Amino acid sequence: IANRQLIKYSKLHTYPSLANGAARVLSLVVATLTASSSSNTNDERVEELLSLQSRSKSGIIRLNDQSLSRFLTSVATPRPYSIVIFFDAAQLHDKTELRLRELHQEFSIVSSSFIANHNISHPSRSKLFFCDIEFKESQFSFTQFGVNALPHIRLIAPNHSFKDSQPMDQGDFSRLAESMAEFVESKTKISLGPIHRPPLLSRNQLILIVVAFLIWIPFFVKKLVSGQTLLHDPKVWLSGSVFVYFFSVSGAMHNIIRKMPMFLLDRNDPSKLVFFYQGSGMQLGAEGFAVGSLYTVVGLLLAFMSQGLVKVKNVTVQRVVMMFALLVCFLAVKQVVFLNNWKTGYGIHGFWPSSWN
Repeated sequence: IANRQLIKYSKLHTYPSLANGAARVLSLVVATLTASSSSNTNDERVEELLSLQSRSKSGIIRLNDQSLSRFLTSVATPRPYSIVIFFDAAQLHDKTELRLRELHQEFSIVSSSFIANHNISHPSRSKLFFCDIEFKESQFSFTQFGVNALPHIRLIAPNHSFKDSQPMDQGDFSRLAESMAEFVESKTKISLGPIHRPPLLSRNQLILIVVAFLIWIPFFVKKLVSGQTLLHDPKVWLSGSVFVYFFSVSGAMHNIIRKMPMFLLDRNDPSKLVFFYQGSGMQLGAEGFAVGSLYTVVGLLLAFMSQGLVKVKNVTVQRVVMMFALLVCFLAVKQVVFLNNWKTGYGIHGFWPSSWN
């Protein structure tokens, strides 16, 4: 009787254990198949992106609502790649203040430089893709990302959804391709390598210029010997000196080196433009031209009074013109001082000589 009970007890406990083991094996098989299917899906998406990238001259992939869903929302996170998207609108290309054409070209330079620096076998090549979206073709995608102003660049990392994606700050567009590359590198930790800009002149253009220069040299020598060139014209030297003066006092060299824009879009109201930036850390091109123009006016008036006005024989005319010129100089310098105080917070104060007190 004891043996029969033991056998009955062992049967009651053996079959559930076998069932639990089978369930574990089945769940393991399902998980393995699911992971394998997900891996295959990811590999297929990467191959599709690489194929689309190879068809583009600059490496930029054109996305729309359907393809964006295929490569982002339909792929489980973490995705094996990051996507950088340039939001474009063809109907706004005519608005020069937005600089969409220029910025898209700079975005293309970043993309082509990344491809040139990373061959197809490089591991980073399949981890980062540059794409663009056009407003008329993908209005729903603009809404999903919450894009309501252009220019706009956004990075979608492997773990990001639409809401988690990271936009590029509007102030970083001033340095064009370099600032775009820094933004991508800081967010993805992927080195893009050096920026390769296309040459200003093609090989055929350089040959044409050299041939034209060689033909022009004999004619120039003949004019130079006879004293009939522009270099012998005093007006050219006068204009050149005024230009150098303006170039110096306007901060144009700073703007060229720093690649500063002429103006920015107002963050609070994108329909407005900002020509003067309050703060000592940045200078817009329009600021330099405004201050440089005021300085140039003062310099020209002083040169006129010291070189031209003294030759006028009528003393009354001399005095009237001199008073008017000094008034204009005073107002111009006052405006420069005001702009400097508004921008930097530093004030300039006048003091009477101590002997006058």
